[in-house]
Amino acid sequence: MVDLHVHSNRSDGTFSPRELVNYAIEKGLNAFALTDHDTVDGLREAIAYAEELRAQLTQESLPDRETLSSAVASDVLTADRVPQVIPGIEFSTEYEGKDVHVLGLDIDYQSPAFTGPLRTFVESRDGRNRKMCDKLREEAGIDISYEKLTAEFPGAVITRTHYSKYLLNHGYVKNLSEAFERYVGDHCPCYIPREKVTPVQAVKLILSADGIPVLAHPILYHLSGERLEKLVSELKDAGLVGIEAIYSSYSSSEERRIRNLAKKYRLLISGGSDFHGANKPGLDLAVGYGKLYVHDDVWSDLQKSKKKLLFTDMDGTLLRNDSTVSPDMREALDQLTGAGHHLILSSGRPLPSILEVKEQAGLSYPHMLIISNNGALIYDCDTEMPILEQRIRHEDIATVVAIAHKHGLHIQGYTDREIVCLEDNEETRFYRRRIHMPLKCVEDIAAALPNGSYKLQTIHLTDRSLLEQFRETLLTQTDLGERLQFAFSNDKYLEILPKDAGKGNALLYVTDYLPVLRTHTFAAGDEENDISMIEAAHVGIAMANAVQKVKMHADVVTKKTNDEDGLVEILERYF
Repeated sequence: MVDLHVHSNRSDGTFSPRELVNYAIEKGLNAFALTDHDTVDGLREAIAYAEELRAQLTQESLPDRETLSSAVASDVLTADRVPQVIPGIEFSTEYEGKDVHVLGLDIDYQSPAFTGPLRTFVESRDGRNRKMCDKLREEAGIDISYEKLTAEFPGAVITRTHYSKYLLNHGYVKNLSEAFERYVGDHCPCYIPREKVTPVQAVKLILSADGIPVLAHPILYHLSGERLEKLVSELKDAGLVGIEAIYSSYSSSEERRIRNLAKKYRLLISGGSDFHGANKPGLDLAVGYGKLYVHDDVWSDLQKSKKKLLFTDMDGTLLRNDSTVSPDMREALDQLTGAGHHLILSSGRPLPSILEVKEQAGLSYPHMLIISNNGALIYDCDTEMPILEQRIRHEDIATVVAIAHKHGLHIQGYTDREIVCLEDNEETRFYRRRIHMPLKCVEDIAAALPNGSYKLQTIHLTDRSLLEQFRETLLTQTDLGERLQFAFSNDKYLEILPKDAGKGNALLYVTDYLPVLRTHTFAAGDEENDISMIEAAHVGIAMANAVQKVKMHADVVTKKTNDEDGLVEILERYF
């Protein structure tokens, strides 16, 4: 059992980080996420204390029982009962006038890319709190200052709950509700709105800390179905990975609603109690109001989103020049996939050709995906089914083929298993030396492809400039550029694809489909048709043998060529 939404007294909870660890042991949790509001101040204490307990118990040296709760101290305590403390944060953001919270799970809370922007946000929040204290003192006659407020709640991130408690403790109100209604509620004279980040900014900041972004308790925002879907869609585009579908106050129908939303947008499920100690009476750690249960698998699935993805071109990248995979390369790929990372073959080749190479090279790994036809077809090897298909429509095939004929160029299209062209010629014979697919010669290519084609391919074996002139004609003298894209896969082959295809778009689709963090994507290639993939990946890799244009778009260039297993150095460095 886990709880992925917990607060300490470093924000608006009442348990210290150390006390939370003890209480999590008592509740039998295997892991909990400390997700204080807009702060990571309690993480170091909680993580260090859990590690200290675990180390002492591993060494059979019992911890000081005075540091433990009586319930835990009276029981038999072993190292495996000490829960994992997941470093987290809960960002308070604003969306269309609503408070929206975004959780960051398993964050690198010491990363400069994260701590810098967080510090700026905290300074802005502290300035707002000082102004609220001034208003309460000057306009309501309350004896309060920011220094007095923070002294009364040492180490806490000040929220309106703390103001309310201060007013109650000093006799200005009879209860917390009165404090909100008279002084610090949204429309009260002493309230100053916080400067908030947007939900999209929060997602991006969490990703910068290598964290897992999760939309917290979406039911609580009381958004219409349309507005909630709009929010989720925007956050998904920004890199959202999970949504809190298991929550203390949800009804069964509300949980189903969020689970269905998660399924629609391919988000992972998260869940937590939102435990605040005495500040939320009746709501307990791990069990919420008594019926909450978050299985270990929820956290396990979220952790898998941090596995890395290697998108690799085949010819000129993964494969040696003889179209084989070396033993050293296969061993490196075995280690990569054995660690749970994902290998995605991404090629301009048609699917049957990729499957043939995959079989011959022994590249059979679990959960493997294939991007074929330069992104027009994405195939799941486990189910042996496509997960995305995009085709050039029949009418555009006819136009492109007619213009190719005027330019005297060989052109071919594809069925699921065949090459479709006018005749068996020098170009098809050259092409089929590597692509071992049946050839279907027809009188009319467009008529032979009534359902369209994943791609069209023009070939000229000696003069690339003729292919470039053909591309220029298609772009300038027709409206095909609105629906198609054009890229070289080598000097002899010009690929013609649906506008929304391409290896880069396929990478983004796969990342969302799995889903995994976009910051964990790596893409390697050598030719022009790989550029969009290299740009879309977090780390773009050009092979030493890549054309110069590709190297200009890459983050890393290998020292060795594909024929020298240059990709192995990348696997050793990053995986």
